Amino acid sequence: MAAFGATVIRAGRRFLSSLPALFGVLVFTFLLMRVLPGDPAVFFASGPNAGNEEIEVIRKQMGLNKPVPEQLMLYLYDVGSGNLGRSMMTGQLVTKDLRERLPASLELTFTALLIALLSAVPLGVLAALRPGSIIDHGVRFFCALGVCVPTFVSGLLLIYVFYYLLGLAPDPTGRVDIFASLPPRRTGFLLIDFLLAGDFDGWWAAFRQLILPALSMALFVVAPLARITRASMLVSLGSDFVRTARSVGLPWWRVVVTYALRNAILPVITIAGIVFSTMLGANVLVEKVFSWPGVASYALDALLSSDYAPVQGFVLLMATVFVIVNLLVDILYGIADPRVTIG
Repeated sequence: MAAFGATVIRAGRRFLSSLPALFGVLVFTFLLMRVLPGDPAVFFASGPNAGNEEIEVIRKQMGLNKPVPEQLMLYLYDVGSGNLGRSMMTGQLVTKDLRERLPASLELTFTALLIALLSAVPLGVLAALRPGSIIDHGVRFFCALGVCVPTFVSGLLLIYVFYYLLGLAPDPTGRVDIFASLPPRRTGFLLIDFLLAGDFDGWWAAFRQLILPALSMALFVVAPLARITRASMLVSLGSDFVRTARSVGLPWWRVVVTYALRNAILPVITIAGIVFSTMLGANVLVEKVFSWPGVASYALDALLSSDYAPVQGFVLLMATVFVIVNLLVDILYGIADPRVTIG
């Protein structure tokens, strides 16, 4: 219990030490949006023939008539009070939009990462146990194929095969069929909410909608996870403690799983954390292909509309998620190897 408390305190310190980085991201994103070409007031005016008076009114509503340093101070004050601004695109607060859409992206990313880990770790272990064999070459070919094919191409191929040709998958139109009734919102994760509501038919429908976009994302990240697993396993299998374990006659599976894989898992955890953060922010193509209502597609639509507040809120959210994920990775380090502590 004392060790857990110390870990929580150290994790809190690590998070506080990340606040300057988050502040830098906040300021940089704000300034970057101001130097991008395009006038959001003109975009959100009633039409291309809108008068200057109407454009000036919108510019004043958005606070763009003030000097940039004053806009920055006001924005930092609003962020400090928990207000990320209002989206001109949806007319809602950015915090509300992100809160509604983030569970969809998290559910998709968690599922894709789970599929990738369940595929990549066994593939990496098999390749390390038989280096130079046909298994190793097959894993290398599969990894190269997964990296070379963009996610939107693999997504379209999966739709063509499993929806159009075989008819096994539902139409790619979001998280659930448009005619299906949604469960009461408790977590925002449809798989969990359907389970809590006891609606197993709805759970199965949501799962079927989820599997193809998750598979599209997983295919792209299997390669780095499998390759780092293979490299780490080769180092572990050639170490002294594995040779000692073999020499005393321990079962083969125990040597591989308990000794080699456990010592090889630390780099995999690191890469998995980076991959998760990357997938969450960069899955916009998959969200667009499958009409998935996530935060990435929301940020892209806002960027194309020169809607500043949602883009700034999205970048701040992704930076915060990145910090939290890296913190969790450090904590998992301590679980996988008790000699490692977070400083």
